[in-house]
Amino acid sequence: MATGPEHYREAEALIGHAEKAEDRGADDVAALNLRYAQVHATLALAAATAISRTDDMPVHDGDEWLRKAGWNPA
Repeated sequence: MATGPEHYREAEALIGHAEKAEDRGADDVAALNLRYAQVHATLALAAATAISRTDDMPVHDGDEWLRKAGWNPA
């Protein structure tokens, strides 16, 4: 399972792959990479949003989100 920052980095990498595929004329590969990038960007956003709201949720849920994001709750 990837953390929020890992999803963000993967989205950026996939966008780069899509740009290179477009340059080679591989539009189907570019489109697929952009779809994957969008999924990873959405997951990164979900993680960032959840982490910013951990004070508003039950402790167990907040700690779980922090762990998923790669933080070690105290």
